[in-house]
Amino acid sequence: MPSPYTYSFLSVLATINGPNGTFSLGYGAGPSDEGITIEMAAPKNTRTTGADGSWMHSLHAGQSGKITCRFLKTSPVNSQLMTMYNADTSDPASHGQNTISVTSILAGDQHTCEGCAFAQQPTNTYGTEGAMLEWVFDVGRIRTVIGSGPAA
Repeated sequence: MPSPYTYSFLSVLATINGPNGTFSLGYGAGPSDEGITIEMAAPKNTRTTGADGSWMHSLHAGQSGKITCRFLKTSPVNSQLMTMYNADTSDPASHGQNTISVTSILAGDQHTCEGCAFAQQPTNTYGTEGAMLEWVFDVGRIRTVIGSGPAA
């Protein structure tokens, strides 16, 4: 049984599923050490303070954000993503129809990112050392459950 104090990218499963393909993005797919980042687009709350010191909280409905997946230049996933990018951006019916799921088995975390659209083609650098490619997706809705670690 894993320690409740252990984190490992080895236990992160990630997949992309859309009209132009389904494949793994997690461990074993050639991600770089920087892995996958999921972030919200805006705060969930705005606090407004009145002249007399009173306050008001405004709860925002937005659940959008972005997900960034970083892969070694040599990862075959780059070719799969480029093929998907070309298909998605050449057909408006396919654009923004992808779902990316990220699960950390050890932590019990689950992220479902719906309505994912390629933000742009990644920057491709050629130099002395191989670079990584960063694939950024704009996400319509991010649903997250942060787990409490592995079951005892």
